[in-house]
Amino acid sequence: MAKLESTFKNMVLSLVIISVVAAGALAGVYILTAENIARQEAQKQQAAILAVLPSGCTIAEPEEVEGLKIYKAYANDQWIATAVETSEVGFDGPQVIMVGLDAEGQVLDYVVLKQTETPGLGAHIDHWFKDAAGNRSIIGKKAGELAVSKDGGEVDAITAATISSRAFLKAVNKAYAAIAAQPVEAATGASQLQEQPAQEAQETEVSHE
Repeated sequence: MAKLESTFKNMVLSLVIISVVAAGALAGVYILTAENIARQEAQKQQAAILAVLPSGCTIAEPEEVEGLKIYKAYANDQWIATAVETSEVGFDGPQVIMVGLDAEGQVLDYVVLKQTETPGLGAHIDHWFKDAAGNRSIIGKKAGELAVSKDGGEVDAITAATISSRAFLKAVNKAYAAIAAQPVEAATGASQLQEQPAQEAQETEVSHE
């Protein structure tokens, strides 16, 4: 049998075959893991919704308002709170947050779903704005016009992470804007209400200026 010549053409052909095989292998791995990743993300989202809303209420199917997903919570057929998945670009990338607001627009709680802020700085958004120290906490504050003290607001920014802090508060304010114009309605106006068990939130994240 004649030996295959080591020509440029044969080298290119070999590289193409190797690339095709590698791409096929990567595609196979992605297909196998995509479903599991999607399931984990859905579970994290559901846990966040439960964490930021009052326990014992019912939660309606999601609605989309001004590009944001909102989840209305009802008690005795009365709309009492809303979970909103909101986002804003921080110092190092997007911040995705689930925030709970009561009927008056006051912040009940929040969970950071995704963030790529600087560790030790902006990444502190996952807990900083719940800390009772100073004027850090936004829990119980009316959303809509939240701002850091440097901008004339009443919220202490994360140390050395003003940009990340501004982005976080802007995301919370966007959540309020999405539900502020919503008409007050009874649970009968919602679709497929679901029982909400009590559950605690888990968080993560931080940012940098």
